[in-house]
Amino acid sequence: MKQTQLIKGVLEGCVLAIIADHEIYGYELIQALRAAGFDSIVGGTLYPLLVKLEKHGALTSQFKASPAGPQRKYYAITPQGLQTLATFNLQWFQLKEHVDHILTRRSHHE
Repeated sequence: MKQTQLIKGVLEGCVLAIIADHEIYGYELIQALRAAGFDSIVGGTLYPLLVKLEKHGALTSQFKASPAGPQRKYYAITPQGLQTLATFNLQWFQLKEHVDHILTRRSHHE
């Protein structure tokens, strides 16, 4: 299984978690994801996700002046986005616990 398939499943939650800390523009978000270890993240993956999250009410956006060039589109999380993030958190840690249990049990049998 390619790592990108696994990443797509958790990327939404990670994006919401980063934006929950502070509003951010797209390229800055890509850099934050790469700094966190998501080396393969590109705009073609991220921007459609941001559009989807905004369409579903998890994010809002607004253009702001940039000190270097054209305006930038900044994203901020909404109360609905915070609820989505809380749900993701709960589901992620439950899933992680189940996977850890299976993999740990398997490693004891080898």
